[in-house]
Amino acid sequence: MNVEFIEALYQIEKEKGVSKEILIDAIEAALISAYKRNYGSAQNVKVYINRETGDIRVFSLKEIVEVVEDDLLEISLDDAKEMDRKYEIADVVEKEVTPKNFGRIAAQTAKQVVVQRIREAERGIIYDEFINRESEIVTGIVQRMSKGNIFINLGKTEAVLIPAEQIPGEIYNHNDRIKTYILEVKKTTKGPQILVSRTHPGLVKRLFELEVPEIHDGVVEIKSISREAGSRSKIAVYSKDENVDPVGACVGHKGIRVQSIVDELKGEKIDIIKWSDAPEELIASSLSPSKVLKVKVNENEKTASVVVPDYQLSLAIGKEGQNARLAAKLTNWKIDIKSESQYNETLVKE
Repeated sequence: MNVEFIEALYQIEKEKGVSKEILIDAIEAALISAYKRNYGSAQNVKVYINRETGDIRVFSLKEIVEVVEDDLLEISLDDAKEMDRKYEIADVVEKEVTPKNFGRIAAQTAKQVVVQRIREAERGIIYDEFINRESEIVTGIVQRMSKGNIFINLGKTEAVLIPAEQIPGEIYNHNDRIKTYILEVKKTTKGPQILVSRTHPGLVKRLFELEVPEIHDGVVEIKSISREAGSRSKIAVYSKDENVDPVGACVGHKGIRVQSIVDELKGEKIDIIKWSDAPEELIASSLSPSKVLKVKVNENEKTASVVVPDYQLSLAIGKEGQNARLAAKLTNWKIDIKSESQYNETLVKE
């Protein structure tokens, strides 16, 4: 190795952000193993790389002892004093043992170490970037599929969309551009593993933040979301400005804002309701699109009895109970729905 090699390390430090000293320390450690492997040495050795010239020297290390039991690792005080009168017991004698053809092995080893450290540094940079983006949306291109997993190209790295996080019935084709929600970023030996989701309620929240400036600016706040991915979502919104209609802001002119989100979610229906601190109002709104006649709440048990017109009972409950289930998740109240006729019957019995 030579001056050009040291200059190359400076360049790597500048471009890749990997410290020259860290690289040299790693090369020195790797060269110790390379020396022992290639020269069958059981000695203790150290390798020193000159930081100015790039020259490499190998030294054997022997401890000065009174009685030598292993001449590969130890040296007597008399022999040591022949080299330098200053030596004492327990000192370590260094003797150069650099092989003549060690430069070729050193160059090869150094290249391997540098490549490995650059790769590790780049992985670290990617991890640091994406660990700060957990719970955010990322746009990528469907790259490949394997065992039900979808691998999405994010540019510098790829994300994994496992079957449990895929929208039921949604088809992913090669080169499709899709938005996903970053669930978790893990450090692995092969680099960062980025797990993403298409089913998480957070995806709906982030899509609204992207599409609705009033949410992005903090004027309109998303108070609650409930979702059954691929089928229906409910979102409760609140405006901090009485002059701004939160539902209207989310729907947009002629429904353009919410429609772009529905398109991104491949037709998933979205009910947008106005948040209220009054449980009766919130629960009545949460059962949209059905009309509610009466709401009676039990604050202690967090339960609510709801009365709807007879002809809207099935609409309020929803297919397989979906509307009622999503309303309960949205409001965090247990909701019991009765038709007007059923409610009147209970009144007569009482």
